[in-house]
Amino acid sequence: MSERNDRMSEEQIHEALLSSIEPAELSADRSEAIKQRLMQRVAASAAAPQPDANGLVTIRAGDGDWQPVMPKVSMKVLLHEGNSLTYLLRLEPGARIPPHDHPQTEECIVLEGEARIGDLVVHAGDYHAAPAGRPHGMLASDRGALLFLRGEVPSVKHVHWASKDTYAALISGALQRLLDRK
Repeated sequence: MSERNDRMSEEQIHEALLSSIEPAELSADRSEAIKQRLMQRVAASAAAPQPDANGLVTIRAGDGDWQPVMPKVSMKVLLHEGNSLTYLLRLEPGARIPPHDHPQTEECIVLEGEARIGDLVVHAGDYHAAPAGRPHGMLASDRGALLFLRGEVPSVKHVHWASKDTYAALISGALQRLLDRK
């Protein structure tokens, strides 16, 4: 490495890599395939909990399955009603979810840890609502977080693909997998 590169921070290197990437349009077939794969994962984790004799549903902390959604992000569906999901989202340290909007209002309560939604930092106990159709920035967590969410899971068409933050969310995992292969 040159002396100049030795002085560049990891963030500067990451930003330089991202600025060299050109957005690529996904074909309709590829976009649909990604959406179907995500919905299959959601469906697999959404096995309907059985109500008790009074029609009430209880899911114990150790019950249910955590399904990977993307690198360092997993989801545990608690209730699936029509297009709405109530679910837990676990963000491991370093997790990033690309900027997106929502087909319906999404409500979020931070149960553990800390997360960033664009420039906003939310901590355990904080509530955040993302109204339908309103975009928000990248969701990220440096130290990890557990979120309770209710709303419709955004589809591929709701992701803001042309955003540098989308590439930041996706490229870091791709770079790590590339480095891990060496």
